[in-house]
Amino acid sequence: MHVVYPAVVSALLFSIGVYGVLARRNTILVLMSVELMLNAVNLNLVAFDVWLRDRLHSGQVLTLFVIVIAAAEVGVGLAIVLALYRNRRTVDLDHLRDLAEPPKPSSAADPHTSATTTGTPLGWSASPAGSVAGTPPAGSGEAASSVGSGDAPPSVGSGEAAPAAGPGDAAPPAGTEQAAKRGGEG
Repeated sequence: MHVVYPAVVSALLFSIGVYGVLARRNTILVLMSVELMLNAVNLNLVAFDVWLRDRLHSGQVLTLFVIVIAAAEVGVGLAIVLALYRNRRTVDLDHLRDLAEPPKPSSAADPHTSATTTGTPLGWSASPAGSVAGTPPAGSGEAASSVGSGDAPPSVGSGEAAPAAGPGDAAPPAGTEQAAKRGGEG
């Protein structure tokens, strides 16, 4: 086999890859075009290694290095594309020109805050009497994030059935759903 045939195929592959990088706006297609260009280089390295009859087979060794680097490039590139899609909801390169983060929605659109409570979550008070600031009041349905065991009973109002209170259990605080069912004990 003459060295011209793989060189022509390699040149065609490389030119298709260059066209894909320059003409496509989808990030995934641009990454595929870069991979096509790297494969064209690999084809050239192997073809010239065979043509030159190198005893060390340096063309094949370089091809293996290029394949490893291309695999790492695909992993990093797809991770970047995934992060961009999560933040911007697009993978179109024309929409990714500015480096700033997209604007955040206003606090009025956040369902966990209210304009009258100045940023405290609904159902929480700024510093309730007898409780630690920043903890939800009893019966608000908010689970504490520091609970690590996972076998604590579900909060009242969380949509799950609460365990029945035994004869020795203390009554829940007034104002909760269970206290209302018991007649307001407390």
